[in-house]
Amino acid sequence: MTSEALVSVVMPAYKARLFIGDAICSVQVQSYVNWEMLVVDDGSPDKTAELVADLARHDSRIRLIRQRNSGPAMARQQALDAAQGRYIAFLDADDLWLPQKLDRQLAFMRERHAAISFTQFRRISADGTRIGHLVSIPDCLDYRGLLKRTAIATSTVIVDRHLTGDFRMTRTYYDDYALWLSLLRRGFIAHGLQEDLMRYRVVGKSVSRNKWRSAYWVWRVYRDVERLSLAEASWCFANYAVNGVLKYARF
Repeated sequence: MTSEALVSVVMPAYKARLFIGDAICSVQVQSYVNWEMLVVDDGSPDKTAELVADLARHDSRIRLIRQRNSGPAMARQQALDAAQGRYIAFLDADDLWLPQKLDRQLAFMRERHAAISFTQFRRISADGTRIGHLVSIPDCLDYRGLLKRTAIATSTVIVDRHLTGDFRMTRTYYDDYALWLSLLRRGFIAHGLQEDLMRYRVVGKSVSRNKWRSAYWVWRVYRDVERLSLAEASWCFANYAVNGVLKYARF
């Protein structure tokens, strides 16, 4: 991968003061150095924005964007609108990248001529002291495959905009899942890199850990965003549920 390929790191943030410093640091220590980081603070009532602003003063590659409580989809869209890179890499404010993440994944994408890629990862406890098992992923996913399993972790994804063209977020609870579906619906394939390159932090009050609510919003994506028939949505949801049980059977 040539040094000219700029990576734009998209990070929405809300009440993320406890963890966002570690997330940003995991980008700063990447072996691949040609990146910009767009952190969109969504009206956090804590000191999230101030912490990011301080880090940005010491690293010109970090940029703070502020918005007023519009949700993660619009936060990501704000970052996308400002992004200048060929590659868009997603990182949530409480997750972490391993140091070789960008180098390894960009090389993989070049080899595969991949428009979208994602990787394996492990969960960590909120305090970072407990590390979970390696979460397996498929080698590739098309649109139909992704409908039946939410196998793509947001903080592992990189998208090549030279191949996909510009794209936009959908204002829905599962905006990231809706985005992957919208790209794969256009015929792109998501390629899975079988390497452990991300840490997904399990925060006790994280909405994503509320399985019933998550399941409800997956259903809403099927029906409201993808416009699947009741029968097709039910079939996909049954597969999603089985895969979800297997995915979360252990830490």
